Amino acid sequence: MSAPVLTTLLVANRGEIACRVMRTAKALGLTTVAVHSATDREARHSREADIRVDLGGSKAAESYLQIDKLIAAAKASGAQAIHPGYGFLSENAGFARAIEAAGLIFLGPPASAIDAMGSKSAAKALMETAGVPLVPGYHGEAQDLDTFREACERIGYPVLLKATAGGGGKGMKVVEDVSQLAEALASAQREALSSFGDSRMLVEKYLIKPRHVEIQVFADQHGNCLYLNERDCSIQRRHQKVVEEAPAPGLSPELRRAMGEAAVRSAQAIGYVGAGTVEFLLDARGEFFFMEMNTRLQVEHPVTEAITGLDLVAWQIRVARGEALPISQDQVPLNGHAIEVRLYAEDPANDFLPATGRLDLYRESHEGPGRRVDSGVEEGDEISPFYDPMLGKLIAWGADREQARLRLLSMLDEFAIGGLKTNINFLRRIIAHPAFAEAQLDTGFIPRYQEQLLPTATALGDEFWNAAAQAFAQSLPGAGRADDPASPWALNSGLRAGLPNETTLHLSCEGQDRAVTLGAGGNAKWTGEQLLIEQDGLRRRLRAIRRGDALYLQWDGELRRVETYDPISAVEASHSHQGGLTAPMNGSIVRVLVEAGQSVEAGAQLVVLEAMKMEHSIRAPQAGVIKALYCQEGEMVSEGSALVELQEA
Repeated sequence: MSAPVLTTLLVANRGEIACRVMRTAKALGLTTVAVHSATDREARHSREADIRVDLGGSKAAESYLQIDKLIAAAKASGAQAIHPGYGFLSENAGFARAIEAAGLIFLGPPASAIDAMGSKSAAKALMETAGVPLVPGYHGEAQDLDTFREACERIGYPVLLKATAGGGGKGMKVVEDVSQLAEALASAQREALSSFGDSRMLVEKYLIKPRHVEIQVFADQHGNCLYLNERDCSIQRRHQKVVEEAPAPGLSPELRRAMGEAAVRSAQAIGYVGAGTVEFLLDARGEFFFMEMNTRLQVEHPVTEAITGLDLVAWQIRVARGEALPISQDQVPLNGHAIEVRLYAEDPANDFLPATGRLDLYRESHEGPGRRVDSGVEEGDEISPFYDPMLGKLIAWGADREQARLRLLSMLDEFAIGGLKTNINFLRRIIAHPAFAEAQLDTGFIPRYQEQLLPTATALGDEFWNAAAQAFAQSLPGAGRADDPASPWALNSGLRAGLPNETTLHLSCEGQDRAVTLGAGGNAKWTGEQLLIEQDGLRRRLRAIRRGDALYLQWDGELRRVETYDPISAVEASHSHQGGLTAPMNGSIVRVLVEAGQSVEAGAQLVVLEAMKMEHSIRAPQAGVIKALYCQEGEMVSEGSALVELQEA
């Protein structure tokens, strides 16, 4: 049987994974096809493709989740194969079958394998039959509240609700007691339906201090299957992985082999083909429990590539062409150590709410040995509320874990992002934390060290404000007399005839503000994007980048946004919002749970907002009466928009 023809590849995804897949496809000489929504028309993945196809719509349900549109795009562009990336339809058996029925190649496993392992419930039932240890739980078909209430009572609280058809923390809720169950189940089901088109849930015992260790498996069409070592993905927030590394610290060769062989048996039992990941929970005694199998390429695959020297997307393409795996199990390399962090548009200080807006500033870290950045954005891009908030990933490799860790810290320091909130400073605190340096890893890492990872903002000192004011003043565009730059009327020095040569700037930064008066001279000089400060014989060089009305100043290891501040306007704005509850981010109103005139208790759910595939509840800060509603279900709202007016009881 001749190998299938594969010269043109369509990537049915967006963002960094679409860019990453196309990079390898181009290196193999393939023509690349991107699909995009109306919102993503000028997104980076669209710009980098050889051919682009407009799917229309804005939300994923109108574009990236439309199977018929994706098949039509492949045929119109001449693509013979479709790579699903991850998320969206990557674990949808119906999508795999539709691709096959259209005479196209799916760069993923057979639909039967997705059916068997793509559903968490079906996968757990299969593993139970195979004798693989499972965490106690309920994986049945009945989805009513009473069934889940009975299951939770049998399992014992706390429990974890999980969407059977997905991953990435979507449709996942921790429930501490029965009083939280109904609300958590309804919310998780809505999130799952929105993200995966399937609202079915399972529930399992929520283990204390487990590690999340997963095995990368790969199988070809000739019956060969092997494991490419393991990854530790224990550091998570809201069940969403934040930091991943390979190999898992402290794992013995014997345990690695036992977990790897169990993963391979699982894949072979369902006739698996392509890249997949078998995920386990590992307790302190070295016992592991099957969690799920992801029948796709994982977000964290670059750390496996770093320690093996393999290109997993290239393997996917070759396996799809009918080629055999190029190496055997005993030839799988394991060289050095790699660590990856996920860069998100979100506000860690505000419960990790997604952030939207324009990337006014975006500078990636320098390239070099052991340094890799997989991203899907560029400076000037708009980050919309319709999709996952991940901007990209930073991956560092080293001969050992400490070298990789220090290299990653350096990369984080070099990154510069402005225009919207991100988690980059939060990531740096994790990688720099002594417990992380000592590889003290489990899924409770972030809650345990929350005070250090999410510190309360402290007052910025005089030295900061003086440096910020000098950089801000010196970076202002010249005022007037462009034909004569030497003229005193073209300077920003504050020169006034017959009066002291000084300038007063009222600046704000991170919720703090200060009026700073600058005299002539000063101990700082701004040149290009550097601020040189000389004091007591010491000279410091700080990054200081001007973007429009804002200055981004590197201070105490963090890039801080400095702007001018009008205290009168700020007071007027605060008065206008008294008694009002506003949208914390751009998003869509999915539920309005109250009406005007209704009395509510403190903490009651008022409105549910969906942004970046996650739900966020607007709750009453105190008991009161709903005076007015300013939103309705299905409506798109902007950050800061008034949603509900609550009159205190």
